[in-house]
Amino acid sequence: MKRILALVAVGICLPAGIALAQDEAIEVEGPPPELSGLKAEAAEIVGDNQKLTQEIVDSLFSFSELGFQEFETQRYLTELLESNGFTVERGVSGIPSSWWASWGSGKPVIALGSDVDGIPKSSQMPGVAYRQPMVEGAPGHGEGHNSGQAVNITAALAVKELMERENLPGTIVLWPGIAEELVATKAWFARDGRYEGVDAVLFTHVDDAMVVSWGQATGTGLVSVEYTFDGTAAHGAGDPWKGRSALDAVELMNVAWNFRREHLHPLQRSHYVIVDGGDQPNVVPSKATVWYFIREITADKIRENFATLQRIAEGAAMMTDTTVSRRIVGAAYPRHFNKPIAEAMHRNIRAVGMPEWSDDDQAFARAFQEFMEADEITGLKTEVDDLEAPKEEPESGGSDDIGDVSWNVPTVTLRFPSNIDGRTGHHWSSAIAMATPIAHKGATAGAKVVAATMLDLIQDQALVENAWTYFREEQTANETYLPFIGDDDPPAIEKNEAIMGTHKDELSRYYYDPSKYDTYLEQLGIDYPQLEKPGAE
Repeated sequence: MKRILALVAVGICLPAGIALAQDEAIEVEGPPPELSGLKAEAAEIVGDNQKLTQEIVDSLFSFSELGFQEFETQRYLTELLESNGFTVERGVSGIPSSWWASWGSGKPVIALGSDVDGIPKSSQMPGVAYRQPMVEGAPGHGEGHNSGQAVNITAALAVKELMERENLPGTIVLWPGIAEELVATKAWFARDGRYEGVDAVLFTHVDDAMVVSWGQATGTGLVSVEYTFDGTAAHGAGDPWKGRSALDAVELMNVAWNFRREHLHPLQRSHYVIVDGGDQPNVVPSKATVWYFIREITADKIRENFATLQRIAEGAAMMTDTTVSRRIVGAAYPRHFNKPIAEAMHRNIRAVGMPEWSDDDQAFARAFQEFMEADEITGLKTEVDDLEAPKEEPESGGSDDIGDVSWNVPTVTLRFPSNIDGRTGHHWSSAIAMATPIAHKGATAGAKVVAATMLDLIQDQALVENAWTYFREEQTANETYLPFIGDDDPPAIEKNEAIMGTHKDELSRYYYDPSKYDTYLEQLGIDYPQLEKPGAE
């Protein structure tokens, strides 16, 4: 419920020359609503299943898998879904670690998605407020992607139970964001028609807040592309004049792009790594590869900068008498989220509220923030955020290939509070809380919101219709989705295979066993909250 207050009634003065129409008013949110009916029952079921939520969060954390190599995650989650009556298809879109699970029949079709991959070199013991890798140099969940599937599955099971009891029509779909850190699968899912016939996508992502937004999201879209130069090998000292260095071409390309940055808009972001720079110094490199992310706010600007990069690559090949080829590794269209569904989800966010944090949770959060030298030592948030509308001026930042989904079907992203403010993104510090009561409670709260929003879509046909009206008449009225990948671009499924091969045996020693231990912290012998390193003065 909202209270409508006339501007004059709250003493707001307008600048001279600006008139206020008689019916103009501002909206101020009143007391939080309460969940009722089936939504209240769903929230209760989610609360009763918080042990399952905790086990999913902890299990995925323990697997510590990188993009395209999420096979333990796939096995664990698909077995869980099949045991609960879902039909599962594995290896969709030519991606071996992917899956697609569905239950029910008829409309609406509601698809729940969340990412599952980790971050290189972010292995970290959970529940300790200091740096302590589980396996030195190994990957970990330094983005918190171990939590979103717990939100979705717990919500789906609660709604499924009610749909069965009440004989409600509808189809629930559960799918993973494979290799999101490479932004390398959702555009392929969309290209292959995985979202055709879907009425709404509810996506979830970890945060330190509980919030949803509509319209153009903060951040960028991108193209992820590798350029491989082929030259001619030669002895680096004996007869280097016979060689044509592919590494020279890579370096010239990078130099040229770095000079070009001066003439790019400040909102762009671009970065690269040299994937292959040759074998050894005394051999002129006959092959070299550089991997770029090209980010911008709009699709047109992304294409413009990508075309510039392509010309630079061709120029570098000409300068070095080498040849160049390219491969699209990933793509993320700029995100646009659905207003009617976001408004419905925000009402449910307000009704659910933030988790009830314990004194230990708050102490751990503050100790973590002090360790990270955060600007403010605030602990965990206790109030939900406002519904986020589009910014008046676009802001640059990260990318997510949920953008490609959002241009195929009405989509929103729930950001749920399973992490701590003050962390560094794509970093071991973002893993510290991700198998603690903070992560578990945040995921449970998020699941209640998702379940309530699913029931809104199931019980209110007008909400689905309004979502599609917004999608057709507002979002896509002046922009046509043209994906950055082509019909023949294959997914880069070999990525991270070597890294996981190096670390998997050692990581497997740390896999969570819920049959023996109540929590992963118990299995690891961590006395939460562990605020100081043992033996530290």
